[in-house]
Amino acid sequence: MLIKRCAIIGVGLIGGSMGLALVERKLAEHICGVDVNQDNLSMALAAGAVHQAAAMPEAVSGADLVILAVPVGAAQHLLTEIKQYLKPGAVVTDVGSTKEQVVRQAGKCISGGRFVGGHPMTGAETAGFSGADPYLFENAFYLLTPTPETDTCALETVRRLVQAIGAVVMEMSPQEHDLVTAAISHLPHFMAVSLVTAVAEMAVGEQAMALAAGGFRDTTRIAAGSPSMWRDIFMSNSEQVLKALEYMRSAMDRLEAALRRQDVEKMMHILSSASTVRKKLPLRPKGYLPYIFEIVVSVPDRPGVIAGLAGMLGEEGINIVEIEILRAREGYGGTIRVGFATAGEQDRAMELFQARGIKCRRKV
Repeated sequence: MLIKRCAIIGVGLIGGSMGLALVERKLAEHICGVDVNQDNLSMALAAGAVHQAAAMPEAVSGADLVILAVPVGAAQHLLTEIKQYLKPGAVVTDVGSTKEQVVRQAGKCISGGRFVGGHPMTGAETAGFSGADPYLFENAFYLLTPTPETDTCALETVRRLVQAIGAVVMEMSPQEHDLVTAAISHLPHFMAVSLVTAVAEMAVGEQAMALAAGGFRDTTRIAAGSPSMWRDIFMSNSEQVLKALEYMRSAMDRLEAALRRQDVEKMMHILSSASTVRKKLPLRPKGYLPYIFEIVVSVPDRPGVIAGLAGMLGEEGINIVEIEILRAREGYGGTIRVGFATAGEQDRAMELFQARGIKCRRKV
């Protein structure tokens, strides 16, 4: 047991997944859950993600570790609220996607540098506890944002806990964190919202939306996220988002200028450079499965097909690291992408499928 008593404030997707992960790995002896959403709390109790539901004072007062798994907009208020209940030596951490304002507020409320800013770089399509998963953090980057004032023992406690739930720890300053997340998370959401709004406002917006295919849907998927959550993220990280937008605007201006001038050479240079950079992105975090060896399999549309493929591979000791339905036509069939950690497993899977008469090809 790393933690004797833990309080999780907010048992939705992240907090609920944290509770499930701590319980499954036996990392906390007792977990107390707090949530204003009674449905989340009831589901967390029923699933065993928390051992007890309680009001804020009771949950926090006996805790060795307090996890604030709440929206960014609520975290600063909660830091002020819980400080009167914390016992000496208690460690507090959060999971918010912006850090500078929260860390600054924690410095005023949590004595002895016992606050450690945290941000798991993971999520799911389903919000609330119904989307919770004990393996949500497995191999995901988990950013910690200590400052010179952070207590080393508190930092080590959170670091060990994060590693124990399967995440990959990275440490950076709150300022660096907020610029990085503005660039790779907040700016994409900003652009996705803008793109949806722009197309919807066009004269042909209704027809365009009806015809929207993969490119538009993939680019704008994140725009369907919680409006209130993203409002808080943008407002709390406005300086860094605006800084990232300056780079975005400059890049768009260069592309627009090439288009207006019908400068084919410049356009090709910009498109090629972006394509090269994008192709270098690892499919997995650096150092862990940086490359996945994939096979695309064509299968008929019938119940149990995916289970049959998985069972076939399992019998031969071939482990699947990713699986995805790429295309499907009801009543006919579809294609499935199956990913493996090594080229050897990919080769064995190909041989197995071909021997069984299953149509397949390597994906490069």
